[in-house]
Amino acid sequence: MALTARRTCWCSGQIRWRSFRLWCCIVAACMCTTCAPDVECPSCVLRFVTWKPGQPAVWDEIIALFEAEHPGMRVVREIGPHSSTAFHDMLTQKLKNKSSDTDIFFMDVIWPPEFAAAGWAEPLDRFFPEPDRNEFIQGALLANTWEGSLYGVPLFIDSGMFYYRADLLARYGLNPPVTWPEMVRQAHLIVAREARQGRHLFGFSGQFKQYEGLVCNMLEYILGNQGAIIDQQEGRPAIDSPAALAAVAFVRDEIIGRVAPRGVLTYEEPESLALFIQGRTVFHRNWPYAWEVANDPKRSRIAGSVGIAALPHFSGGTSCAALGGWQLGMSRYSRNKKAAWAFIRFLTSSRVQKLLALGAGLAPTRASLYDDADIIRKYPQFAAMRAVFLGAQPRPRSPLYPGLSHVLQRYFSRVLADPGADLRAEALSASAGIGKILQLAREE
Repeated sequence: MALTARRTCWCSGQIRWRSFRLWCCIVAACMCTTCAPDVECPSCVLRFVTWKPGQPAVWDEIIALFEAEHPGMRVVREIGPHSSTAFHDMLTQKLKNKSSDTDIFFMDVIWPPEFAAAGWAEPLDRFFPEPDRNEFIQGALLANTWEGSLYGVPLFIDSGMFYYRADLLARYGLNPPVTWPEMVRQAHLIVAREARQGRHLFGFSGQFKQYEGLVCNMLEYILGNQGAIIDQQEGRPAIDSPAALAAVAFVRDEIIGRVAPRGVLTYEEPESLALFIQGRTVFHRNWPYAWEVANDPKRSRIAGSVGIAALPHFSGGTSCAALGGWQLGMSRYSRNKKAAWAFIRFLTSSRVQKLLALGAGLAPTRASLYDDADIIRKYPQFAAMRAVFLGAQPRPRSPLYPGLSHVLQRYFSRVLADPGADLRAEALSASAGIGKILQLAREE
């Protein structure tokens, strides 16, 4: 007669009787760290929710490398939309449903407080010892921390960057602009002179569609004018302050439909970058990845003629870049937590971050890689822009950030699209909405 064993499987919360042989098979296939903390998974599918990458070949190489080094593990990618806002909506719906078909997911830098407070993301403290954390840029780790626990590991860091046609500036004896008004003057001059030669250009392209990227773009103008969205010392809205209003008015009156085509009101990163690499704009705002694309002769008509600098600012202000970047989180509802951590650890290793830097132009979150000779040789701007990465400014940190973003997106989109809008009245309305959300967060 077969031996039997009485075991509690905490995956189901039920006591089950099984033959000893069958129970061993069950435990061997179970990646629940409570049921089988020391059992390696002989055949495990990891479900990774990600966005469509701009450099798919690099990601294919990385996934293949992980699977080769972890026999029996297979990564299934669920590709979400490119837009951070749309990706957030898709991912949170899965997590709200407590779906077990998600193990690892990308998080935008603004999401960890929300995902932690909602109980969707698994705390990673037990997996991630302090010595290992010290190898990462501390600001990036801080963005993943909520109420003393870590909920994500930063894979790459982003900050707003200013790209320009170095060949055109050299042709007209100009240096990269330091202020936004200077950029507008240079753009008008270059566009007018190029038009005389039969070359029709726009002056600038950025991201002004109603989505999260719009908040990042506008934050940079407002901070660069010594303004703020929220007064951090007093904990109240500041979107209706004179400095913030002046910055928004400048974008509406001097950039949209003037140095930038009116179509930028519908542009996210891909559309605005496409205009630049087709050689149709002089200046461009984007994230670090755009350098690789803009200098790839297979994809860009202006390869070799691109410069990069810190974003302009306003008179009396300083250059400010929005902090961006993507983190890897683990679902609280994953049944494969041990294997999921193995995948996160692999992706955030020095080796893979170097692959992403060299192959996709993504800025590492491990500080030591900014001294890597191979990376600096291919991307010398990383050394020069390190200070920009380290000093990038975060958006307001709140578990209710999606609500704040929604108010800001609607406000910016409405006033930029309508030159006749009452800017102060719209700002006061947005300020009231932000104030209600801040109060709600304090009460929770």
